[in-house]
Amino acid sequence: MLKDTYPFYFANKPQQPNTDLAVADKYTGEIATRVAVADAETIDSAIAMCVKAKEAMGKMPSYRRQEILYRCAERFRERFDELAMSLCIEAGKPLKDARGEVGRLIDTFKIAAEESVRLNGEILTMDISARTEGYTGMWKRVPVGPCSFVTPFNFPLNLIAHKIAPAIAAGCPFILKPASLTPVGALIIGETLAESEMPEGAFSILPCGRNDAELFTVDDRLKLLSFTGSPSVGWSLKAKAGKKKVVLELGGNAACLVDKDTDLDDAVQRIIIGAFYQSGQSCISVQRIVVHEEIYDTFKQKLVEATKKLIAGDPKEEATFIGPIISRKEAVRIEDWIKSAVSRGARVLCGGIRNGVMVEATLLEDVPKDEKVYSHEVFGPVAVLSKFSNYDSALDEINDSDFGLQAGIFTRDIYKAHKAWDKLEVGAVVIGDVPSWRVDNMPYGGVKDSGSGREGIRFSIEDMTEIRLFVLRTMP
Repeated sequence: MLKDTYPFYFANKPQQPNTDLAVADKYTGEIATRVAVADAETIDSAIAMCVKAKEAMGKMPSYRRQEILYRCAERFRERFDELAMSLCIEAGKPLKDARGEVGRLIDTFKIAAEESVRLNGEILTMDISARTEGYTGMWKRVPVGPCSFVTPFNFPLNLIAHKIAPAIAAGCPFILKPASLTPVGALIIGETLAESEMPEGAFSILPCGRNDAELFTVDDRLKLLSFTGSPSVGWSLKAKAGKKKVVLELGGNAACLVDKDTDLDDAVQRIIIGAFYQSGQSCISVQRIVVHEEIYDTFKQKLVEATKKLIAGDPKEEATFIGPIISRKEAVRIEDWIKSAVSRGARVLCGGIRNGVMVEATLLEDVPKDEKVYSHEVFGPVAVLSKFSNYDSALDEINDSDFGLQAGIFTRDIYKAHKAWDKLEVGAVVIGDVPSWRVDNMPYGGVKDSGSGREGIRFSIEDMTEIRLFVLRTMP
């Protein structure tokens, strides 16, 4: 279970000036713990300490950064059950999914440890003409400086890990604002980091209110802002961020195409997971399922039968697959979107019912394409089925979206697979699996309203460093 209270972390150290933030058990609705909240003055001071730590972080030898990251991974493994239960309580994440996220937290820190000693440069051939004879060039990567991170509620451990682990590997001090709905995981990570020998001021983890959080975006002392969350907020922050680098990992309404040559049982099993794991509260959750007309009826029957078997309930129970939506407000919104689609002719194949914060796993068909459950990000356990006859037209249908994060293609035809890779306007095309699939060392991110930039440790390190060139002229 959770502790009664949790401090925030200011300049590497725990501070408990208040217990103003109440964190609820998302299934029961009862207050599970209370967390310290930082004000604007504290945030401003944390940024100053971050700036002060820039030189020491930048000069820290690679092997020491690697030791810190490996040690964190080891401590997370030792606290595995505690971390998993914190996810069950504060995020309502079913136990199986919670354990998976803790495993990914450990993986992400291990990958960052490996990458921390690979920040290599290059020797440049510069005598490309008579004018440049006698010149030699080389470049290296140097830390960009203090970084600002803002993270969402749905992956309170791993999405944080994808920001702070590469920052440590790159030698960048940072401040982090975790989601107010799910701050505990970040603070447990902070407790682990506080055990390390990072320079004073190298990190601060500060739950705070929206108004006070403005400094995370607008303060010019910060050289990079990395935000994961909703498109409306993300693009607004980018507009306010000034000259700093901005990396945005935003929303999606991911599509999954099922061609007629597919193993249907395998596709159903994977799509069930992709659409409904952690109640669909993932930006790469399967939302649009586009199925070849020759197999549509058979596939639909199998998918509906499998969906009806999913067990919903207390996320702390081993058998639970569908847990609560993060808040009653969001559960009501999802219900309203379903009702809106039905009022315009959509058919509910299964589910569609809300009970408090619980929303049944829902499959719809015949949904008008301008309905929000089709065109927007549902962020809930809802998926929409449609059929296609022409493969190229189906790819066009997938592209007909404001989002472009990832797409899944079930086909055995290598030429169709390659065409999807060429044609789809997304950050990643996953063949033979769902768009919800991610491994933590791959480049991850989207296009269009789904964001800009890429995460995945090596690719985050590229954003968190700058290239510095050295030119040597051989004297006559």
